[in-house]
Amino acid sequence: MNDESQNKMGSPTPEELRQQVERTRDELGQTVEALAGKADVKAQAKEKTTAAKKQAAEKTAELKEQAAEKTAAAKEQAAEKATALKEQAAEKSAELKEQAAEKTAAVKEQAAAATAQIREKTAQAAQAVKDKTPEPVQEKTAQAATQVRESAARAGQFAVDRTPDPLLEKADRVAKAARANRTPLLAGGAVLVAFLLIRRGRGRNK
Repeated sequence: MNDESQNKMGSPTPEELRQQVERTRDELGQTVEALAGKADVKAQAKEKTTAAKKQAAEKTAELKEQAAEKTAAAKEQAAEKATALKEQAAEKSAELKEQAAEKTAAVKEQAAAATAQIREKTAQAAQAVKDKTPEPVQEKTAQAATQVRESAARAGQFAVDRTPDPLLEKADRVAKAARANRTPLLAGGAVLVAFLLIRRGRGRNK
């Protein structure tokens, strides 16, 4: 068989073989490009994922740092407010104590002045009664006062002999308190006794 008969039976010519090779080469090139593109897409996706993770980590760290700063600032402000409140409370307490001390001192001063006035008036009244009282009446007053003291002493001793110890201690405290104010009491008692004796003397004269 010759070449013409082979061509007629369907064998490809060299030109046809070259065209087939070129077509196959083109198809292989396109396939390689497609595969390369797919590989490139995967790489890009991986890079994007990595970048997103990095950004998320950076954002998380930034938020944590901001939260820590805000917490520290809030704690500092709370500490400053607490210190200020303590200082204000201490100043107010000191002010109240000072006011209370001033009021107490004023009350004591007023009480001392009132006591002095009472003593002075009592002494003046006693002196006035004494000046207006005749000597016999004064003598009777002195005698009566002596008798009263003696009677009181005897009654006191009698009570002491029959009084339990706890009551004696209480009576001793009362006596100490009375001695502390005995000057006004004695003066007042003297005035009262003198007044009664004068009144009694006038009644007898009538």
